Amino acid sequence: MSESSQPPRRKHRHALHFTPVRTAAKRRGGWTPARQRAFIRALAASGIVASAARGVGMGATSAYALRRRAGAESFAAAWDLAREAARDAALERVLQKALQPRTTPRFYRGTYVGTFRAFDDRMMIAALKALSSAPVSRGEK
Repeated sequence: MSESSQPPRRKHRHALHFTPVRTAAKRRGGWTPARQRAFIRALAASGIVASAARGVGMGATSAYALRRRAGAESFAAAWDLAREAARDAALERVLQKALQPRTTPRFYRGTYVGTFRAFDDRMMIAALKALSSAPVSRGEK
């Protein structure tokens, strides 16, 4: 199984193994190693930088600044893996929803007469568009 075709949870685990960025001053409200790990976990869950930063009590601007710092290569790689894992998890949820028919009860003059099952075509189209724009890993065509 290639790296990009691994399940999102496995990518999530790989994203957590990184070297935190060293900060010059140890500030109580700064980017501590624990806060950096919590940020990567939150980013892997949501895929949204601002939301993940808020979740650890920081701002998106400072998160991007931390990513650009010298010595932040491992953090940046974990960031990219976390975003990819979040995207893959969201795509998986969309595909699951698209492949499950929607069941709607049918009533006639207030009396239940049966159910109607149909697939959500809009969800299927969105899933297909997402799959067609997903990056192909090396070695696959």
